[in-house]
Amino acid sequence: MTGRIIAVLVCAAAVLWPGLAPAQAPRGDTAAFTIRNVPVDRTAVSAAAAREAALLDGQRAAFRRLLERLVPQANYGRLPALSDARISDLVQNYEVQGERTSAVRYIATLTYRFKPDDVRTLLRNASLPFAETYAKPFLVLPVLSQEGVDLLWDQPNPWRDAWGRLPPVDGLAPLVLPKGDLADINMINAAQAHSGDDQRLTAIARRYGVSGVYVAEAELETAADAPATLHVSLIGYGGASGEQTIVDSYTANPGEDPDAFLQRTALAVTNEIEERWKGGQLLQFDHEATLTVLVNYDDISQWVGIRRRLADLALIRRTDLVSLTRRQAIVDIVYIGDDGQLRLALAQRDLALVPAGQTGGSSADAQAVPVAAASTGAPTPLWQLTLTGTTSNPAPASPARP
Repeated sequence: MTGRIIAVLVCAAAVLWPGLAPAQAPRGDTAAFTIRNVPVDRTAVSAAAAREAALLDGQRAAFRRLLERLVPQANYGRLPALSDARISDLVQNYEVQGERTSAVRYIATLTYRFKPDDVRTLLRNASLPFAETYAKPFLVLPVLSQEGVDLLWDQPNPWRDAWGRLPPVDGLAPLVLPKGDLADINMINAAQAHSGDDQRLTAIARRYGVSGVYVAEAELETAADAPATLHVSLIGYGGASGEQTIVDSYTANPGEDPDAFLQRTALAVTNEIEERWKGGQLLQFDHEATLTVLVNYDDISQWVGIRRRLADLALIRRTDLVSLTRRQAIVDIVYIGDDGQLRLALAQRDLALVPAGQTGGSSADAQAVPVAAASTGAPTPLWQLTLTGTTSNPAPASPARP
């Protein structure tokens, strides 16, 4: 599905096209360019001087976090080192979440929002690959295999405790930890998580409103004359990518505290999840294609929502109206990357690209012969884009703590 691709956007209630000109709004998920919870603490000769210095510290730290969020870790060594004045030019605005001052000290927590188009230009000029599409959150079930017994909710479970001590996820692949309350205990146990019980995994994913579940199994191997080794198997169930597996082993450093070792390993696993997602969503500016979409509509509100979802995708460069009838429209969507990336990115916005005539989700208005295509002489659509849920934008989420 490269070059010019023909698809059908079918929805139970889509809409009249709001305006006939090509969309000019900035593309991409601007949430990816917002850095929250930036702590600052500076002392100077006066409160005003401390505040000024703290704001520069904050924007510097926020900018580094932004670059590390968007760019693969293998390229961190090539990240641009900018002056404070240049970083200030890239800041759209900032927000003070909380602050305390004294005569010579300023303490605050800040949020910085950066200019998406300017940051993209900076990264492209530096020949740095980057991604900006958020994944839908996944739930993590940390299962510890110990002496032939699988532990999940049982105490002690130092593997689960290690995940609970991790800092909030700051990347594009949000993770959520379960509470471990009675509802969780009744919903799934360690053996069911280990075996990949589809019904149980689906139930707990639904409870937390996530796209899928990672079962993170760990087995600790110890010996008197060798450092401890943790064998980790991470299996992902659900989500648009289907089943995913990561298997790796981690070795404790000499004299490393066991709890610190487990926490370091859990952090390494989260980084691997992040890097795999980021690597699959790198923007490919040198590969552009067009998706021709037929829209069946009878309600303006749903189409406005769907068009907003499409506009949020960094892969979509613009939308052009091809034809319009009383109940249907044909629209060209120009995008970059390959069809697999497009499918996955659309799925994060609850939009599924499927063969024409295949219904699903809330799109029940599919027609065998599209009127707009027939009346304008456009090719018969081969694909349809169906609405599969109600989430308009998977917001970044901090892990829920057990």
